[in-house]
Amino acid sequence: MFTDEIRLSVEKYYPKGVELRHHIHEYPELSGHEVETAALVADTLRKAGIETRTGIGGNGVLGIIKGGKPGKTVLLRADMDALELNEAADVPYKSKKPGIMHACGHDGHTAGLLMAGMVLNELKDRLRGTVKLMFQPAEEAEGGAERMIEEGILENPRVDAAFGCHLWGDVEEGAVLVKAGPVMASPDEFRITIRGAGGHGAMPHLAVDPVILAAQTILQFQTIVSRRKNPVEPAVLSVCTVRGGDTYNVIPETVDMTGTIRTFNDEMRDFIPREMEKVLRGITSIAGASYTFDVTKRFPPLVNDAAATAIVRKAAEKLFGAGNVHEAALSMGGEDFAHIAGNVPSSFFFVGIARDGKPAVHHSPYFQWDDATLRVIAACLCQTAVDFLHES
Repeated sequence: MFTDEIRLSVEKYYPKGVELRHHIHEYPELSGHEVETAALVADTLRKAGIETRTGIGGNGVLGIIKGGKPGKTVLLRADMDALELNEAADVPYKSKKPGIMHACGHDGHTAGLLMAGMVLNELKDRLRGTVKLMFQPAEEAEGGAERMIEEGILENPRVDAAFGCHLWGDVEEGAVLVKAGPVMASPDEFRITIRGAGGHGAMPHLAVDPVILAAQTILQFQTIVSRRKNPVEPAVLSVCTVRGGDTYNVIPETVDMTGTIRTFNDEMRDFIPREMEKVLRGITSIAGASYTFDVTKRFPPLVNDAAATAIVRKAAEKLFGAGNVHEAALSMGGEDFAHIAGNVPSSFFFVGIARDGKPAVHHSPYFQWDDATLRVIAACLCQTAVDFLHES
């Protein structure tokens, strides 16, 4: 339904989408500081005649399009925040803020959803139900989706299904990837301090060396993934920072470590920290040392609803042909759209941005992608929303 009209309207709003994307890219804002971006989003929605609410969960913005006929409510979501990176990509719309850039595609998510909103607003008299346009702050660091949910984004009217997308750097430009079930991992964080007894590097027998204990701990942690869990269940445990000592000839008192645990279900999410503490307890107790161990659970695993994912797949096939729609692979990356998916049936899909087989590396200072992908984002979000609202 409305497929040809969606294509034509997306083309109509494409120049505006490019203008918005370039402006957002030139003036990036970090998580929790998306003041100018949120103002631009709200201004664009209002000028399009879309009911707009601001200040939701911080800098969150909500657009509401009420169809001409009663029906269900669908939510479409984009994230707005940038990263702490100094842009090195040679593009004419390069970041004007040193040390901050859009290195993960959120400028495209935001501009693409604004385009989708303009298109759907033109169709509103014939739409059955309501479309909510969710522009979310703080995806990269603080989990802005959860705060917007706490402030009622899914209510009044109650959302029946939600959809979102992410640009994907290792998939060829123009392809759409979908997957039912688990699709992205929970990105939990851990912090460890091992406390020994410092001393002279020339007299290690008089110290309890936390550096050695940290090394033993890191090696034993790897056996949790390789030997203690079922090998067919995917999981990652990575120690990413190790800090201890100030000079070459002094055994330090403590060593601090941080890292991440990536899992796809609650059982494994609890199992790995439990096994980590067993390792820490054993290694430190034998040596007469002590430890502290803290785990911060961030987003849950992102699990796509099967029926919602089938709607995305059919919508993308209508627009781009079955040959351009593929099954997504599991990703160990985390995505706080998982909070939404945990509350309402949802599907999160991916849009390729690699060109000529060359990946666009996310979170890199050289990250870049072509504006033409905005057409794919906007059209797929529109068609998915329409098909969901009008399905029998």
